[in-house]
Amino acid sequence: GGEGMSSLTNIVKKEFKELLTKSTIIPVILMALLFGYMGTMIGDIEEEVMAKPLVGVVDLDDGIMSDMACHVFNTSAVLVYNGTDIDAGLSQVKEGGGVALIVLPANFSSNILDGSRGYVDVYWIMEGAGMLDSVSSASVDALLRSMSYEIASYLVSETGVADPALVFTPVERLDTTIFKDKEMEGISPDFIISVLSAQSFTVPFIIMMITIMAGGMVISSMGLEKENKTLETLLTLPVSRRSIVSGKLVASALVGLVMAGIYMIGFNYYMTSLEMSAEMDLSQYGLDLGPVDYLLVGVSVFVSLLAALSMCMVLGTYAKNYKSAQTLTMPITLLVIIPMFITMFKDFSTLPTALQVLLFAIPFSHPMMAMRELMFDNYVMVLGGIAYVTVFALVMIAVTVWIFNTDRLLTGSTKGTGLAKFFGKRK
Repeated sequence: GGEGMSSLTNIVKKEFKELLTKSTIIPVILMALLFGYMGTMIGDIEEEVMAKPLVGVVDLDDGIMSDMACHVFNTSAVLVYNGTDIDAGLSQVKEGGGVALIVLPANFSSNILDGSRGYVDVYWIMEGAGMLDSVSSASVDALLRSMSYEIASYLVSETGVADPALVFTPVERLDTTIFKDKEMEGISPDFIISVLSAQSFTVPFIIMMITIMAGGMVISSMGLEKENKTLETLLTLPVSRRSIVSGKLVASALVGLVMAGIYMIGFNYYMTSLEMSAEMDLSQYGLDLGPVDYLLVGVSVFVSLLAALSMCMVLGTYAKNYKSAQTLTMPITLLVIIPMFITMFKDFSTLPTALQVLLFAIPFSHPMMAMRELMFDNYVMVLGGIAYVTVFALVMIAVTVWIFNTDRLLTGSTKGTGLAKFFGKRK
């Protein structure tokens, strides 16, 4: 049995070496780093929640209840504004990076003392719609709860009110969310985030899947063609190299179009069922997408796929055979995973500049962001993205044509391509 054992060990060693390559390890390390980064971001958020919220207060009532409310606000929050002008308050809160403006109306105390409810208007200033952008509203909720508690205790101890409905909820909150200069009445940031977070998770994930699948197909087919010597035969035929490249690209682009189409149909269905399950009409807040928007998203998905495919064709020229082709999908995978994570958790507008530049430069992040940007009518960003990705794709196509025109596909040498240095001399 000794011989069998040693040959088994050798096979295990050989397979292990072949499977555990740079291209399998690097994405895993990168994922780990990204999760670490997310962890620190979430940690920062906990600190943010523990910290006193920055709010503005407009007190239009001069009664005992509003005095109590203001006392709570002064002790448990940092006031960016304290006055009687709502518009001035809003601009102060925006400038000071505050979360919300709390308005106590003129009849606040009298209503509560008369045995009916007091109403508080809360104007939320919402910065972004990523999963990690909804933090701040929790701290204001806590603030309003402690205000209600103070008022309820006063009602029970000082005025002897025994009506449970009033004691349990002496104050009702009316929300208005201001997001990217849109005022949305009767809706809190949490609600918007919950509607959008489903979408901000699904969209990047699907784009990632499509890109990796399509890219993998192109690279693998190039690897197979080399292995089976089909490429050599093709290159010796009296067909211009340009038509070979365009033929390959048109075929893969058609596959991409079909994918993008299926994606758009599925997404449209997803959004409508989401609205039905939430039993609310996003269009009344202007958060729906029109036919033009869907078209733009489709175009964005398509040019991004074209960029991915043309990039994969450049990478595919380095594939010696089917197996080495598999490892070459790594750069694409990394370039898709990074924007997927960033766009899920944060809004483009709330990112630090360095990350914004990185995100804009990666062609695959644009279709991931398009949906959310269009909901808030940010056409400049979407059209700019489409233009940039189109140029990126054209440059990659030009590079592919140039590589096909040199003979390095036949000889398989990377000498004199400049890219040789970039990829290191591959064995």
